[in-house]
Amino acid sequence: MENYIDFQNVSFTYQSDNQSPKVLKDFNLQVKKGEFLAILGHNGCGKSTVAKLCNAIELPTNGKIYVDGIDTCDEDKLYDIRQRVGVVLQNPDNQIVATIVEDDVAFGPENLGVEPSEIRRRVDEALKCVSMYDFRFFEPHKLSGGQKQRVAIAGIIAMKPECIVFDESTAMLDPRGRAEVMSEVLKLNKELGITVIFITHYMDEAVNADRVVVMDEGKIILNGTPKEVFVNIELLKKVGLDVPEATELSQMLINEGIELPEDILEIEELTNKLIEALEDKN
Repeated sequence: MENYIDFQNVSFTYQSDNQSPKVLKDFNLQVKKGEFLAILGHNGCGKSTVAKLCNAIELPTNGKIYVDGIDTCDEDKLYDIRQRVGVVLQNPDNQIVATIVEDDVAFGPENLGVEPSEIRRRVDEALKCVSMYDFRFFEPHKLSGGQKQRVAIAGIIAMKPECIVFDESTAMLDPRGRAEVMSEVLKLNKELGITVIFITHYMDEAVNADRVVVMDEGKIILNGTPKEVFVNIELLKKVGLDVPEATELSQMLINEGIELPEDILEIEELTNKLIEALEDKN
């Protein structure tokens, strides 16, 4: 797979003077086309800044960022970058602009100058994609948090981006809403081939990713598959992060002398491995 987003020695500060602390420091990250990448880190580590840099909401102080080969600092290409990379924010209320669901989903394509007949097709398609078509005439403020977030996702889908960045998009949702959104995210990535960058502090969400990056103080400290990353329990806890419950529980059982793999991520997997271990003993 080719690199779709490429951070090359990127530094970033929110102030123009050189005295301000750098949010990112010599930051390098490559995201493959069609990949599902999860980014983890405690508050203030720079992960939301990465989201803003991905579609040129912010520009690097030093270094280069390329989106599909386009330099994000090229002002003439800003429209092309925003077409390619959509961002879903933490609070859906900050992203919903219309009083009717289908009008909100149509807002993005309208601003892109898409033909009305094509907008109609895209809106219906996007709402069906996130299982919100039956709510197309509803007022957004009457929806649940998970439903609102799915409408926000539909609005991005209707713009036909090749990459969607989810900036802690499940942080304000209850468990059911989080599950709804995660289901749609997986569908976008696995069925539609959309590149996904999923910024979260929920370990169980990161387990679904192809690759996990852990950030601390503006730098990447871990980078690998979920199994490769989550075995680093001590390091993750040192930087203020948890690990999946199944991983922590399996480690406790290993410490008690039960033979289990160290890279277990899910409860079902742990249950099966425990059954195998008990059968082997008998």
